[in-house]
Amino acid sequence: MGQQAAPNRHSAGEQPVGPDHAKRLWRESVEGWQQRHFYKIRYAAYRLRVTKFLLVLHVLVAIIAVGPVSVAASMFPPSARRALADPADPRAAETVRLLHRICRVYAAIGIAVPVLGFATGLSMGVLNSGWLIASMALTGIAAAVLLALVLPRQEEILEAVEARAGTETGTGTGTGTKSASGAAGAAGAEGGVTSRAATTATSASASDEIAANPRLTVQLAMFTGIFNLLWATVTILMIVRPGSTTGA
Repeated sequence: MGQQAAPNRHSAGEQPVGPDHAKRLWRESVEGWQQRHFYKIRYAAYRLRVTKFLLVLHVLVAIIAVGPVSVAASMFPPSARRALADPADPRAAETVRLLHRICRVYAAIGIAVPVLGFATGLSMGVLNSGWLIASMALTGIAAAVLLALVLPRQEEILEAVEARAGTETGTGTGTGTKSASGAAGAAGAEGGVTSRAATTATSASASDEIAANPRLTVQLAMFTGIFNLLWATVTILMIVRPGSTTGA
């Protein structure tokens, strides 16, 4: 009568306390945190892979697109001077034409360089960094120099080169035609040469002015040097990244 019965915790619906029960309670308490942490790790790894892919693509496009433009634009002024000095050389005119085509085509491809650079900076989370803002500003200035100062002057010089080459070719053709024709054919050939000379008189005079005054090719070389200097500065900023906290 004096002894009380021990409480039966199983009858009250309570779970037995033991090592397994403690482990289960611990797993339940940290399960949510583990899932959140696991998803964060997976997202960080995925973002790192995307950043590396964008960075590699950005560098490759910059080398493939900007490199040929810099080289071809630097070769254009001396090639144009040689073509203007010797309009009878077809290879000189073809070289000038090829260099201008390279600059124009690869300049269009180079539009992808700032686009990929912006995407890479967004993936890295450094869009508000000073070095990236400076690089983007210099890239815009370089693009403006290329589109507004370099390519238009190249087209003007190329037209002058082609006009001088056409004048030389037309003069030779007209002389040969007159010597080989009879009396009636000579009059028709002379009229053809006269009309052709009239249509090319303006372009020929313009090409003569450019050939006599090399200021246009000198200005083109100066603007090309400014373009190359701007891109070299952008490249240094991309490599050094002054003030960056994301590592070198």
